[in-house]
Amino acid sequence: MCGIVGIVGKSNVNQALYDALTVLQHRGQDAAGIVTSHDGRLFLRKDNGLVRDVFQQRHMQRLVGHMGIGHVRYPTAGSSTSAEAQPFYVNSPYGITLAHNGNLTNVEQLAKEIYESDLRHVNTSSDSEVLLNVFAHELAQRGKLQPTEEDVFAAVTDVHNRCVGGYAVVAMITGYGIVGFRDPHGIRPIVFGQRHTDEGVEYMIASESVSLDVLGFTLIRDLAPGEAVYITEEGKLYTRQCATNPSLTPCIFEHVYLARPDSIIDGVSVYKARLRMGEKLAEKILRERPDHDIDVVIPIPDTSRTAALELANHLGVKFREGFVKNRYIGRTFIMPGQAARKKSVRQKLNAIELEFRGKNVMLVDDSIVRGTTCKQIIQMAREAGAKNVYFCSAAPAVRYPNVYGIDMPSAHELIAHNRSTQDVADLIGADWLIYQDLPDLIEAVGGGKIKIDKFDCAVFDGQYVTGDVDEAYLNKIEQARNDASKVKTQAVSAIIDLYNN
Repeated sequence: MCGIVGIVGKSNVNQALYDALTVLQHRGQDAAGIVTSHDGRLFLRKDNGLVRDVFQQRHMQRLVGHMGIGHVRYPTAGSSTSAEAQPFYVNSPYGITLAHNGNLTNVEQLAKEIYESDLRHVNTSSDSEVLLNVFAHELAQRGKLQPTEEDVFAAVTDVHNRCVGGYAVVAMITGYGIVGFRDPHGIRPIVFGQRHTDEGVEYMIASESVSLDVLGFTLIRDLAPGEAVYITEEGKLYTRQCATNPSLTPCIFEHVYLARPDSIIDGVSVYKARLRMGEKLAEKILRERPDHDIDVVIPIPDTSRTAALELANHLGVKFREGFVKNRYIGRTFIMPGQAARKKSVRQKLNAIELEFRGKNVMLVDDSIVRGTTCKQIIQMAREAGAKNVYFCSAAPAVRYPNVYGIDMPSAHELIAHNRSTQDVADLIGADWLIYQDLPDLIEAVGGGKIKIDKFDCAVFDGQYVTGDVDEAYLNKIEQARNDASKVKTQAVSAIIDLYNN
């Protein structure tokens, strides 16, 4: 879950890139980076931290140029040092920088090919750097001093032929233009749009449509699975389907949690999808407990608010804001260590006792992953005087790891893995737990005016759409992703950083 943006403008794009990244900050709080191009030279700033902390005035003044790309990152595995902040850069051919959202599932094979066949060196453990080197190698194979759009699209085609996984990419070819492309399954989102200025038309590529809205760009459309868009430095736009057998299978978890509610992904309003999730949950509650005794529905801020509101409306129950959120604490889902997540919940939320005292409370969250956060929140509700605490998840039980760019941990860290709903309820301390049914979630997201028949629902059903994920692969990522490994890796990285500094 990262955020990417690319802009080809008619004046300096540094401020626009900065503003776009702040809008996409929810997609990653670990690191941020911007690179611009001017007169054939690159200007780069990237570091760990939030956008507002990474870019000071002195940095912005150096980021000159009419085109550039940006990235906000959170780590899915391994280190979170500044060495892995994006965009990444290779000098040959032309000088290419790249920012990537997603994850490659055949990265080990690709890294070996890059070293043994492509004769390229990869300096980090990031699959984004591997993807960059694959793209750079395939573009170099064209053998052109000045690449054309045909060369760029041919290189993207070869990337699709070699790379497997979920990926949305923006890459800047110094002095020539910016290319954006999406994996053949369309797992990760990417859109592009335009705005008219006195100097001419400017173009923008981004992870979510909301970043276009905020900057005054008009959404043209989502990139189709396997499709690429190339915008030259002069502002000419080209698109091309670069995959042989593309099929739209977007990640359904974007609508559950990742995306902002004011975004539109693959023609589907995230806000309306979450409203429908609430409706479906209400219908399930009425089927299972038509004589329920829920006094009040309270969302766990912020992602679940939309579904909770519609749930309350359909049940005919009061909707109340029972938790006050400290907006200066990051999203607990993307914090790398379990200890950090536990500490942050109490800092992040505080209960309003008035809304809990003596009531049967239905808490609503977007999903339950590790169970650590909801367990503490349920305890907070009890301490505030709740009579009974029920818990509702707008998503089905998360039972399997994500391998396409979301930090869903190893299976054994998922509270619902190999457990029944009652087992999970007992572990988190809920008097009653209700999950969304997967068919209902699919209908909620894909049931609007724009029909999407198939989604990547692997975290719920274990069906990985790229077809290359087996038990051996899941065992490998478990070693990379479990919290103990992350803490160890970060400790070693901190020592290295201290030595280098």
